[in-house]
Amino acid sequence: MASLRTLKGHLVFDFRYQGKRHREFTGLADTPVNRRKMEKMLEKLEIEIATGSFDYVRFFSGDNTSSNSRQNFVIASQSGNGRNNTNLKFSWFADVWFRENEVSWKRSYRETVKGILDKHLLPAFGQKAMSTIQREELLAFRAALAKQPGRKNRASLSPARINTIMLILSQCLNEAADRYHFPSPCHRIKPLKVPKSDIHPFTLDEVRLILNKVRPDYKNYYTVRFFTGMRTGEIDGLKWSCIDFERRLITVRTTIVRGDEETTKTNSIRDIQMSELVYQALQSQQLSTAEVSEYVFCNLAGQPLNHNNVTKRVWYPLLRHLGLRIRCPYQTRHTAATLWLAAGENPEWIARQLGHANTEMLFTTYSRYIPNLTRRDGSAFESMLASHFEIKESQSI
Repeated sequence: MASLRTLKGHLVFDFRYQGKRHREFTGLADTPVNRRKMEKMLEKLEIEIATGSFDYVRFFSGDNTSSNSRQNFVIASQSGNGRNNTNLKFSWFADVWFRENEVSWKRSYRETVKGILDKHLLPAFGQKAMSTIQREELLAFRAALAKQPGRKNRASLSPARINTIMLILSQCLNEAADRYHFPSPCHRIKPLKVPKSDIHPFTLDEVRLILNKVRPDYKNYYTVRFFTGMRTGEIDGLKWSCIDFERRLITVRTTIVRGDEETTKTNSIRDIQMSELVYQALQSQQLSTAEVSEYVFCNLAGQPLNHNNVTKRVWYPLLRHLGLRIRCPYQTRHTAATLWLAAGENPEWIARQLGHANTEMLFTTYSRYIPNLTRRDGSAFESMLASHFEIKESQSI
């Protein structure tokens, strides 16, 4: 990456070209006006290097310390900053776009974007000029993604993963199109339809069986999981400073993602009310870990639990031992939601406990489980009809 430095009060270009580091003295004093001019010229230099049009002799003509050279620098900086350049390579702009935006991303998302760029986008588009990429190329690229093997021995990448890759690509291309004034090829490319994921919550009897048979040192952990609906990263990142026994509240503010602590999403910042079971479990846990770690649930070293380790060594072996259907730990969250709904709790209250912005997701995801748990679906309507009409009970055939 090229930069503008100061040496003995004068501005200096510091950049790499053909694998070597170069420094060129402008002979201009480091003043706000000169710096703004040279920053424009620096952008032009970077673009020319990226597009392969850089001519060293032409760009830095004459003796850099001479007044004639200083005039050349000023003229060059005023002649344009590459905004209309159509030969800009994708690899160069993708790097610029990433560096400009990474400050606003969480670490986990930065890693996701970097991984997508390195694995998918740069191999496919890295050497192409941004303005020459066509819509049909993007559609062909998406079709090729659908044939790549996915994670966990899946035959292909999931539609959700493909949509994420295409989103990163479109964000980068749209920004370049706005900045360098060419039509974006992403117009009217709709995301793939993502199949609705099925959920498999546990019944209350299954929850009771699990809590009675789980290892004693994990009983409190799974009690809190089953009856608060906390996500894995949220409960792994739960600290004692977020436990309010007096008001019986759990304040969700942080989460553990890929081993690093991060703030939760805006909608996920919430206060969860403790049921009596959760209150007792946390009081019991306080005796075990409050003096050794800031985290409520931790390993022997006082560090947050490694969810992959817990899942493989505790969760799945327990389900197999009990003869229960193998389900990922996230189903504990779905279990909390369905049990709250079955108990007749206010849907808006449930949505707040789960960290949902509204009740739409609640009814979309969980409504079909309510009849199975309450056995009262439609009964209120039947009672109303029975009070106004003479209805004879039909005989089953």
